[in-house]
Amino acid sequence: MTSKDDAQNTEEPSETIVVQTNEGAKDGQNKCPKCGGTCIALNINSAVLRCNFCRHEFEPVRAVGLDTDLSQLEGKIVGSGAMNIAVDSEDILTLKCSSCGAEVVIDTNESVQARCHWCRNTLSINQQVSNGSIPDMVLPFGVTKDDARKEIEKFVEKRTFFALPAFKEEFCTENVMGVYLPYMIVGINSQASFSGQGERLIRRYTVTTGSGKNQRTTTYYDADLYNVERNFDLVIDGLPIASSSKKLDHPSDRTNNIINAIKPFDSENCVRWDANYLKGFASEKRDTNIEDLKCSLEVKAKDIARYNVNEAIKEYDRGVKWVKEELDIKGQQWKSAYLPIWLYSYQQTKKSGSSLLHYVAVNARTQKVMGSVPINVPKLLLFSFVVQILGMIMALFTMLYVLYDSDYAVVGLVFALAGFAYYYYYYKKYRNTGARFEHETDTKATMSNVQKVDMLVRRLTRLRNSEMSGANNLVVNYKPGSVKKQMK
Repeated sequence: MTSKDDAQNTEEPSETIVVQTNEGAKDGQNKCPKCGGTCIALNINSAVLRCNFCRHEFEPVRAVGLDTDLSQLEGKIVGSGAMNIAVDSEDILTLKCSSCGAEVVIDTNESVQARCHWCRNTLSINQQVSNGSIPDMVLPFGVTKDDARKEIEKFVEKRTFFALPAFKEEFCTENVMGVYLPYMIVGINSQASFSGQGERLIRRYTVTTGSGKNQRTTTYYDADLYNVERNFDLVIDGLPIASSSKKLDHPSDRTNNIINAIKPFDSENCVRWDANYLKGFASEKRDTNIEDLKCSLEVKAKDIARYNVNEAIKEYDRGVKWVKEELDIKGQQWKSAYLPIWLYSYQQTKKSGSSLLHYVAVNARTQKVMGSVPINVPKLLLFSFVVQILGMIMALFTMLYVLYDSDYAVVGLVFALAGFAYYYYYYKKYRNTGARFEHETDTKATMSNVQKVDMLVRRLTRLRNSEMSGANNLVVNYKPGSVKKQMK
């Protein structure tokens, strides 16, 4: 085989501990221990490898070396497959077939396997290459193509009325592809410190002023204002961060957010990297380094901490306004992984000549589905206009009752905005532009050793807002695209 840089030769900071996850891995033929065949592929129904000749199934080999107790984690631990990508690394490798001696060329940009053109044996790349094409571990497909097609078809069937006519004519799930996408799986041991102010509701009451036509009813709130501090330990386990630069942003010519919205994955069931898991599927190699994703990790981790601490401030039912938020990451662990999805894509060509690439994706472990369907905008605008006209008529009739009861003013306003609400609802349902992975709640996290400080400041009376002004305990700061901007 031609020479290639080993993963351990890629430079990393001196304080980083690198765990060799590919120890003992060999390139070339992976033979079935029962019959010696090299035609080995994934059996999706059982999520294990199977010999296609004798049907023998292999017990999955768990990824080892990175199963540290995260609560005791200190420093920075990195799997060898997650180390920095070497700019001068080779993408095209030559393997020598051990059966017939022929030399077989493999372009790792396209595949990690190839058949010998003489003896037809399968050759695989299992040693880590420093170009990002070989991760530490892989999560096998667990959902069949037929099941994925059914989920995609059900998703689209609910969105056909306002769908673009060309899309409805051309929609066919035969072209659904199984794809392994690159992610970093991150574990964190941290200590958090939050301080600010919170409000506890004391009473809610209404005050009526005026009489007759000028009578008005106002709702007021009384609350106690406290200085609040919470200090705690936080362990975050299995936070997935996309390690393909194309998935870090929401460009105008595609709907990338759809792909990240089908997380989370059960990454705890990842197995050691074996090229045979990729047979029959496409894959995309990693093109970002840990430093490129550091900003994303820090912001997401603080979001997770902010949401977890809500368990310790339930008494502040009007909200908490955090003034200081600190998260000290004492230990972090980075693992590169391939995670599986089923992907349907459709390119919409607009009259202006531009195009928009739509995706419908299915999590190949949980069957969670999310997608974007091209909209027949003129049709949606027409129906929205009709709804708006009807809404305005209803609003006029409703507003007549305002002369007798001010509560009807709100109803009239709702009718007056009916067309806009109709358009917004269906546009959101079809395009799902706001769909995302809710990392703040869907990531496994454990909070412990909580220390509380609560000091009464004063009582607030006759407040008009039902929630605390400026409360930010439910704020999510991570915005897609922030990592892309940092990389630029």
